[in-house]
Amino acid sequence: MLRVAVVGASGYIGGELLRLLIGHPRVEVAVATSDRFAGKRVDGPHPNLRGATDLTFTASDRLAEAKGSFDVLFLATPHKETMGRMPEFLGLAEQVIDLSGDFRLRDVEVYEHHYGTPHTAPELIPTFATGLPEWHREEIRKSDRVSVPGCMATAGILALRPLSEAGLLTGSVQVDARTGSSGSGISAGSSNIHAERSGAMRIFAPSSHRHQAEITQSTGLPVSMTATGVEAVRGVQVLCRVQLTEGTDERALRRAYREAYAEERFVRVVAQKRGLYRLPEPKILSGSNFCDVGFAIGDEDGTAVVVGALDNLVKGGSGNAVQCLNIRQGWPEELGLEFTGLHPN
Repeated sequence: MLRVAVVGASGYIGGELLRLLIGHPRVEVAVATSDRFAGKRVDGPHPNLRGATDLTFTASDRLAEAKGSFDVLFLATPHKETMGRMPEFLGLAEQVIDLSGDFRLRDVEVYEHHYGTPHTAPELIPTFATGLPEWHREEIRKSDRVSVPGCMATAGILALRPLSEAGLLTGSVQVDARTGSSGSGISAGSSNIHAERSGAMRIFAPSSHRHQAEITQSTGLPVSMTATGVEAVRGVQVLCRVQLTEGTDERALRRAYREAYAEERFVRVVAQKRGLYRLPEPKILSGSNFCDVGFAIGDEDGTAVVVGALDNLVKGGSGNAVQCLNIRQGWPEELGLEFTGLHPN
């Protein structure tokens, strides 16, 4: 059994990591840290884990005492804070899988523009593989350091990159992203309480959301992105408005997706003519590691809407991280990730 530690385990991403890792047939969770809940049972803030574990939280300043008791460190720690502690983290385990935003962007100036702070460990950025298995599997297989992309970035990249790689897109891309309240984290503040969130469709990033930089980095496309909070708990859906190259039709789009994802366990192409779920819809993906991608072509104007959907806490975060762990260990990628989602939900 591989022994792992989860740092920042009391939040939503940390809770999903615990759920997936506790249920993983080849993993034992040795340490879960939380300063707020130190000494208390994990199933307090994560009541869905009742009966699944007797683990208690450890204070983060005691993590070094546990060095040698685990093989892999998962970081569900805040943006901006993680980079400052990364040298410490790298000294605790041979393998580190980071779910913060601090090592996703390769260009330091781009990072500083979108996160509003200087990067304090730029020399470490090139040492991290991008934790998106569908496009970086070989890098992940050989790397002891992995940086998992953002949730909306993952949906956008998986939806757009096959078309970009096939040369089917021209011009800029407008990404309209919608996300549920769990994307704001467990400490989102007054803007995320029920009285303020319920019934709202709040545009919290009218332009230049930081995930657009990740999509541009991965696809090479000029991207303009907005992000809206909708009345859902889980889920991300991105609508990408694109201009097609001359002569590109539905068959060309389907072929590009088929060639990119035919062998991929966790990406499904959903572009049907009828039915309630004829395009990707996060509602049926809750709890699963799937990302559904699809498209609809415009009427004779050479445009299309490309759609991606996923559970922001799973394929948009913790599930991607576990999939990367499986790849690095040479295990089947679906280990611990077999849940298909619910319908109705």
